[in-house]
Amino acid sequence: MEKTLSKEKLLAEIERLKKELKKKKKYGLVWEEKPEDVVEMCKEKLPVVKEVKNKEIITDKNKPVNLLIEGDNYHSLSVLNYTHEKSIDVIYIDPPFNTGARDWKYNNNYVDINDAYRHSKWLSMMSHRLQLAKNLLRENGVLICAIDENEFYRLGFLLEDVFNGYEIHCITIVHNPRGVQGDNFSYTHEYAYFVFRKGLKVIGTKQRDEVLEEELRDHGGESLRTDARNCFYPILVKDNKIIGFGEVPDKNFHPKGKNVKRKNNVVEVWPIDSKGVERKWVFALQTINEIKDKLFVKEKKNGEIDIFRRKDTQKPRTVWIGQKYDASTFGSKIVNGLTGTSFPFPKSIFNTKDCLECVVKERKNAIVLDYFAGSGTTGHAVMILNKEDGGNRKFILCTNNENGISEEVCYPRVKKVIRGHKDYPDITGMPANLKYFRTDFVDAEPTDKNKIKLTQQATEMLCIKEGTFESVLDKKDFKIFKNNSHYTGIIFDQLAIPKFKKEIKNIRGKFSVYIFSLSDETFDEEFSDVKQKIKLSPIPEAILRVYRRIFK
Repeated sequence: MEKTLSKEKLLAEIERLKKELKKKKKYGLVWEEKPEDVVEMCKEKLPVVKEVKNKEIITDKNKPVNLLIEGDNYHSLSVLNYTHEKSIDVIYIDPPFNTGARDWKYNNNYVDINDAYRHSKWLSMMSHRLQLAKNLLRENGVLICAIDENEFYRLGFLLEDVFNGYEIHCITIVHNPRGVQGDNFSYTHEYAYFVFRKGLKVIGTKQRDEVLEEELRDHGGESLRTDARNCFYPILVKDNKIIGFGEVPDKNFHPKGKNVKRKNNVVEVWPIDSKGVERKWVFALQTINEIKDKLFVKEKKNGEIDIFRRKDTQKPRTVWIGQKYDASTFGSKIVNGLTGTSFPFPKSIFNTKDCLECVVKERKNAIVLDYFAGSGTTGHAVMILNKEDGGNRKFILCTNNENGISEEVCYPRVKKVIRGHKDYPDITGMPANLKYFRTDFVDAEPTDKNKIKLTQQATEMLCIKEGTFESVLDKKDFKIFKNNSHYTGIIFDQLAIPKFKKEIKNIRGKFSVYIFSLSDETFDEEFSDVKQKIKLSPIPEAILRVYRRIFK
């Protein structure tokens, strides 16, 4: 027997070890992966959703339909990976903070401070769901994640790992001015991470508490005319009103002063200071029109006039302080007042609203997802935003029903916000529509029998995907649903295609048609004579492709 490796075997072993080392993470967060039952379950059972009809709320068929999905959020996110891939504008989550106070379960057991693997379990749970959630965001989508000091640092590293190459910003929100006593400090704040693709400008401005007025002339470090050629031009004023803007002059042209009179009582106002130094306006000529409605003229005692601007909005700052963020007054008390139920640590409605408003103020048709929905604060906040500006934003809330949280807290709260509550007239009474679903399962083994069953159980998933919830025709072999803009047809038996075509012959409008196929047949030939604009999709293969990818 050889006591030493041959040169060839030694080199081969070195190469093997090099490859192994390359697989190891050199920088970042490493934790011991703890298998999670609900994740492992998806290797044997595929999630679907079933509607709970008696919880439907419809106040206006012309308004969008919001969704509440009861079940483990890993399963809900799996379904949404088919129905809403790259469709979500904002994901706002307030996950368990892992304080060690037995406030969340892993594999049906409470995780307390004595659990040696509590951080690994929390990271495993979060990682699985963040990976699924990432698939749902639009190219300009934003993830917002609330957290406190218990998992603040670990969450930051996890977000860097899952959202590699994204921008990650963090704000501080004073949510409990009274403080929560720790061993050394009394904590008054928590955090919110904002995550989005690099280079995007997705955070909008917010209203200032007090309007500021400041000179339009630049006073900064690089405020000379020579620092920005296009920022030196005359603003034309008549009767103390701005009537237009002049051209950027040649670099050798020098105006005779700050105020130069033209004919017909028009005055050219130049960005020249009291010492006669040629400076520049804050805005270039090509962008000044964007803020001209915020400009105004001020006349000094000596008759000289200058240009000022009103600053009524500002970029959100990274520290938020204010009574409206108090989680007790505008969180716990509101939940209790609306539902009669005590719920631990809900967010202030204005905390969540302001976080969302940073992103969706200009997106009036945005879709907002919260897969740790809890008491339903995110849905409430979306409805308030819609009430304020007439928007048609939709929300999707996902929560389990542990301790009755979905049926006894989240759903009743949303219902009261829609129907109205006499004690909260300003933040309720906002007509909206809601569909309530529960997760269910189909055997995952890829047999013909299971494919047929998955197709039969996929009706609600297809309606969610298409946004078509109103039933038009309900036959044994096919169904038709609609919304205001198009129809969805689901054909369970290929032999029913002629009957289906006959039924839709006189229906005007676009159709998305899903047809059962054991393979991946498209059925284009069968529909070549149909006049309507039809998009054909075989099922369940399209659903199975998504599940194979995420459950691999």
